[in-house]
Amino acid sequence: MFGRRSLGRRFGWLWASYAVSAYGSGLGFGALPLIAVLVVHASPAQVSALSAVGPAVGALIALPLGPWVEFRRKRPVMVAMDLARFAVMVTIPVAYAFGRLTFVQLLAVSAVVAAARIARVAAGGAYLKAIVRPEDLLVANARLESTTWSSIAVGPPLGGAAIGLFGPVVTVLVDAFSYLLSALGIAAIRDREERPRRAGGGRVRAGELLDGWRHILGHPDLRALYLNQLLVSGLIMATEPLLAVLLLRELGFPPWQYGLAFAAPCVGGLVGSRLARRVVARYGQHRVIRTVGTLRAVWLIGLAFVQPGVAGLATVMAVELAIIVSMSLYNPVLATYRLEQTPGDRVARALSAWTVGSGAAIAVLSALGGLLAGATSPRTAIAVAGLLILATPLLLPRPSAVATNLHRVSGGLRPPLTRAGEAGRRSRPPR
Repeated sequence: MFGRRSLGRRFGWLWASYAVSAYGSGLGFGALPLIAVLVVHASPAQVSALSAVGPAVGALIALPLGPWVEFRRKRPVMVAMDLARFAVMVTIPVAYAFGRLTFVQLLAVSAVVAAARIARVAAGGAYLKAIVRPEDLLVANARLESTTWSSIAVGPPLGGAAIGLFGPVVTVLVDAFSYLLSALGIAAIRDREERPRRAGGGRVRAGELLDGWRHILGHPDLRALYLNQLLVSGLIMATEPLLAVLLLRELGFPPWQYGLAFAAPCVGGLVGSRLARRVVARYGQHRVIRTVGTLRAVWLIGLAFVQPGVAGLATVMAVELAIIVSMSLYNPVLATYRLEQTPGDRVARALSAWTVGSGAAIAVLSALGGLLAGATSPRTAIAVAGLLILATPLLLPRPSAVATNLHRVSGGLRPPLTRAGEAGRRSRPPR
């Protein structure tokens, strides 16, 4: 059975460390903006900067980390990045205790955490590729995906309750120690990992900073999937702050209903991720990417029609549920294909490029969404995002004769999208 399939001791520790940090981050979700408002009395512009500028600076810091991670042992890199996040996060409750917490410190913490996360994702993806058999990659990715959605469903409501009982920095402290526990979990694996050999040796060269993007953009299917992902994730994330304004300010939803509207549908993430392997086995990798990649784009427009009261709450929950089920089914399949198509000596650079690009797209589209909402209204901006996302399936890879024939021969089991699918194997980085 899918749920009982053993992937080995190393993956068990990797999954456990991922789960600890994911649930810690779920508890701390939104904590920095909340602290900025309640503790340092930041202005709306400063809160927006904390959400956008911090991750953007972190992405710039992370640019040289991709090539650096590529030629290092991945397990020590993961441990170092977890410890770095622990160290920088724990400065917040310490500064708060002494009455010295400032907005600049929050901005610096946001940037360092973002940079460390990108490096951790890159190292984790390469390590996953090394320890999981190719035929088990989709199972591994689906388990990580289900953990992500369960942490989002459980973490924010519990974090909100903890803040109400113990104060604004308690969830930051929990989040910090979750990174420490994650580092200990990775350290407990204790396997021997060979250091990757670098042709020519020496330091990271300037040209290597773009190698990840060269690989992605030079591969026809990965290029299409990358551009599609940038737009879909960017447009969906851009509607979140707009929807908060619409629901809380204009429609008068109480905060607990707003939290429920986003937490409850995350249960759908467990459903989609658990179905991923079975759906791919039945219909084939290419068909799932095309079909589910299209389905995840059709629901967002529904948020533009939210009305006050129970009917409006039900509308938000239904739309969010449909989006999350589609995304949780699509994400592990995409992640598996992405590493199948990436040579082993470029995994970290490709994953770094993918993560940096996604973060940049979210920041840019969120800023544009905010400008449009200011000029018109949040509902109008949500509607525009919903209409634009309907065009994104046009970017998905087209069917190929090679993929179709291989699908027939293999009975629908893991067909590549193109002939390049024979080249490489494996999949998605843990957090």
